[in-house]
Amino acid sequence: MIVKTRAVVLRETKFRDQSKICTLFTRDFGKIPVILKGARNPKSRLSGKFSPGCVLDIVLYKKNNREVQLVSESSVVCSPLASEPDMERFAAMYRIVDLVSHAIEEEEKNLPIFSLLERTLDALYSTREHFELLLAWFLLHLVSQLGFEPSVRRCVFCGEEVAPVAEAMNLRELLFVMNPGGIALPSASTGRIQGERRIPVKAFRLLNDIAATPIEQLQGIKTDETEASLLCALLQEYCALHLEHAPRERNLAVVEQMLSK
Repeated sequence: MIVKTRAVVLRETKFRDQSKICTLFTRDFGKIPVILKGARNPKSRLSGKFSPGCVLDIVLYKKNNREVQLVSESSVVCSPLASEPDMERFAAMYRIVDLVSHAIEEEEKNLPIFSLLERTLDALYSTREHFELLLAWFLLHLVSQLGFEPSVRRCVFCGEEVAPVAEAMNLRELLFVMNPGGIALPSASTGRIQGERRIPVKAFRLLNDIAATPIEQLQGIKTDETEASLLCALLQEYCALHLEHAPRERNLAVVEQMLSK
């Protein structure tokens, strides 16, 4: 059966002399492995297109009883290689792709998450700054789509709206609780909950802005790198806990090396 679908490349592996085996997250069939015959030959029509983070329109020769499907044609929709080279953009892209790769089961069609991933990558490749803000937005919306949305407006313990209380009490810090997930007022914490992280009120406000803002309007949010970095680390930890996935040490080492340059 010949079928067309949109796909995001999650992983690539060399196979034999000139071929590749890739893991794709497709709009219509979920996560599937595919073989690209001769794709490492510069003269191949598939050459140079199937690297992690690329969004493609592809044609598959799909057989339900075959574990690895065959790609015959492809065209690039958007790619990290088409943008001005930036190590921070690549670092954000690899974290996004690695997390999705572990969050999605084989052949599990999930259109909401595919759309979320496609929109995020398109925004990531179109901007020249605020990559960590985009990453934080993606992490929050991914974990929410998967059923673990943290409470960002109301205290997870007492249910009060956090912003008015924080302003009235002139609080400088709040708590982010890993389980149950969300923001907590320090006065409502029992002090015996594992997984509490202190979060500045500025970062809390940024978290609310991210939750309420469409990705197309994120560039209008005023922030600095400190709050965005803190939220990325916090939400990455939250995702890892609830998805039972911690990024592999080698992947994190590569990302850290990229960010340090």
